Amino acid sequence: MVRKMLLIRPKYLEMIRPYYDFDLIKVITGVRRSGKSRILEMIIQELLNRGVSNDHIVFMNFENADYDVYRSLTALNDYIKSKIVDQQTHYLFFDEIQHVVEFERALASFKATLPCSIFVTGSTSDLLCGQLATLLTGRTIEFHVFPFSYAEARAYRLQSGKPIPENFLMEYIQWGGFPQRFDIEDEQRRQVFLKQLYESILERDIFRKNPRVDKDKFHAVARYSLATCGKDFAPTNVAHFFTTVNQTPKIEMSRTGVYNYVDLLQKAYLLQSIGRYEVRGKAMLDQTEKFYAVDNGLRTIQTDTFTFEKGFFLENILFNEFLLRGYSVYVGKTYKSEIDFVVINQGKKCFVQVAYLLASEDVIAREFGAFSSIKDEAPKFVLSLDRFDFSRNGIAHLNIEDYLLGKKDLFFT
Repeated sequence: MVRKMLLIRPKYLEMIRPYYDFDLIKVITGVRRSGKSRILEMIIQELLNRGVSNDHIVFMNFENADYDVYRSLTALNDYIKSKIVDQQTHYLFFDEIQHVVEFERALASFKATLPCSIFVTGSTSDLLCGQLATLLTGRTIEFHVFPFSYAEARAYRLQSGKPIPENFLMEYIQWGGFPQRFDIEDEQRRQVFLKQLYESILERDIFRKNPRVDKDKFHAVARYSLATCGKDFAPTNVAHFFTTVNQTPKIEMSRTGVYNYVDLLQKAYLLQSIGRYEVRGKAMLDQTEKFYAVDNGLRTIQTDTFTFEKGFFLENILFNEFLLRGYSVYVGKTYKSEIDFVVINQGKKCFVQVAYLLASEDVIAREFGAFSSIKDEAPKFVLSLDRFDFSRNGIAHLNIEDYLLGKKDLFFT
């Protein structure tokens, strides 16, 4: 049942471990192929190492055809009850549970009537909506899984017996962190893998559930949204881009249509929105300012007709890293400028600007000068790939690779 694994992901296990025997349903979410199933396997291995017997562990992967017969409420209920051998805790693992009809009722019933601890995974945010939210309000806890971080990618390569190439950070910036892609050295094959993965996510998590979606329009919005992550996002402007800008053929697109398609991308965990923080008023707003992609590899395969901008790809990596570390992240707005990120950790904050390289005095002045109108005393940071320390005027400069590897860190007040 448990496959040999090259990489243990300690951050996730540290988050989930305190809840192994807690009376909450552990819901592990994230984009397809980000490693959710492997995390379930790691948890199972830890339980076995603790002395839990095999007959007290039930694992079901509902993307495996062997479990198709259990996709109904009655069949799943009967099967699980047959696996309960005594009144000691049984650990139930349901991978991609959304394939089971009325799974919400099944989980609620198991939780209420059986001696069990329940773990589930799912690849769409609908998992925590609808009946599950109604039946199990306050009885679930969510853990969101991302593709490999840069530190995990290095660890995976080393544990695979491969050296870290000198350009590994640049490769990660371009091709992202989906675990399976690190087993592919050839760039052309890597691109094919990512395109097939992307198409599979769209088909299984969007088109099958929304058969009325206009696929041509959806593909256009998805390609544009992924390729331009990090830039200001206004649905009216996006619709205008497709209907009036030099497109061949032109695509009739409404503002509402753009909203709906972007919402579907978010539900499949392909995009993550970032809200607005009014620096002067110290207020966090729900208003969506920008989107970032779950993984840069999916951005790269969409950039055939768009400019590959390294600065925005770096922002994307850092945005996901902040989320992985449990921070809340916003775009900072002042009366005359914008700060890339306002990062909040347990009620304390800092301000972050991101640059590819501080290659000239003009660039240095622009990035450090972005903080000039901020009177807030919270720490301010400029992050770039430069190795030279450009810190000045109370603003700290950090090397991005050092930050991603935990050699340097932000601090908050």
